[in-house]
Amino acid sequence: MGAAGWLRAGRVGRPHGLDGSFHVLAASPGLLAAGATVVLAERELRIVRRAGTDSRPIVRLEGYESRNAAAALRDEELMVARVDAPALGDDEWWAEDLEGCAVHDGCRRVGIVGRLLALPSCEVLEVQRADGGELLVPLVRDAVRSVDVARRQIEIDLRFLGDE
Repeated sequence: MGAAGWLRAGRVGRPHGLDGSFHVLAASPGLLAAGATVVLAERELRIVRRAGTDSRPIVRLEGYESRNAAAALRDEELMVARVDAPALGDDEWWAEDLEGCAVHDGCRRVGIVGRLLALPSCEVLEVQRADGGELLVPLVRDAVRSVDVARRQIEIDLRFLGDE
């Protein structure tokens, strides 16, 4: 599976109940709708049940109908084909598209995006700084001037972040 054609929908967590349902960890809730197809351990499977909340989704996959079956899947990655993903709005990106982007403030190279984190107040970019350490950049207009996924570049405002 080429990474460019796939999105991480989450990771199988602990079983929920007796019917094969399980909690999804590190979930991308928009990718986990009932009826959607996910790839797990190189098998395409349909989601036959979706419950819980966006922050704590619970799903059951076709062919997995017992607690033991769900437990056997624990820690497996759930992937969704990018072509099957819902369309994003303006100023929305998939985490995979931001990871690895170069981060700059004008001509100053700040670092590389390691990952996107969902905090209670907003999502943040975890930037591995060019000079060592890390910088958390909230995905808000005042902190992020522009995102160019095609060029793999993100422009931020260090002054707004109090980091000059």
